[in-house]
Amino acid sequence: MNLRALCIALVVLGLIGAARWYPQRSIAHAAGVLIDSTPQQRPPSSADPITLGDYRLTPLADFELEARVLSREDYRFDEGSDLSPTDLALGWQRMSDTAVIEQLDIDQSVRFYSYRWRRNPPIPTDEIIRSSANMHLIPADEAVADELARIRQGELIRLRGRLVEADRSDGYRWRSSLTREDTGAGACELVLVEMVEPI
Repeated sequence: MNLRALCIALVVLGLIGAARWYPQRSIAHAAGVLIDSTPQQRPPSSADPITLGDYRLTPLADFELEARVLSREDYRFDEGSDLSPTDLALGWQRMSDTAVIEQLDIDQSVRFYSYRWRRNPPIPTDEIIRSSANMHLIPADEAVADELARIRQGELIRLRGRLVEADRSDGYRWRSSLTREDTGAGACELVLVEMVEPI
């Protein structure tokens, strides 16, 4: 391969890399609280089970929120990835403020959301717990799946759906948390997403 061909190949590879990175880049915001509200949860409008593939979903609560996307993690090979292929770590109130978020190292892995600070927490830890959560998202249909696929870190979103318990024919069970006050295993929300959109 001559030098000219090598240069062209490197440029093409660079353009491919940029094309993959650009749609997933994080959205930046100035300091300040971006989402004032808290998630809204009500008794389920219908308790009728919903069949989705090999799963039976039992509604536990109607659920909606506005939030900032703190982090995103997609799953393909774990136990529940056929039902919930995407987790979003979401923040509201002071956990939507760039001045707070920049003082935290936020990470997602194996269906958990974690945060660390360098010296002191930027806000009280119980407020971090109350004002953020990792949510396992179940797209209700292909249109919602397409919308979820486009969501980026830093984006402000509005989401509506139901908190559910999922049962599979082989006995596998996955149940949503019903409070924003908990932490650790079992503290994540399992959300059947019926609508999601950028704010």
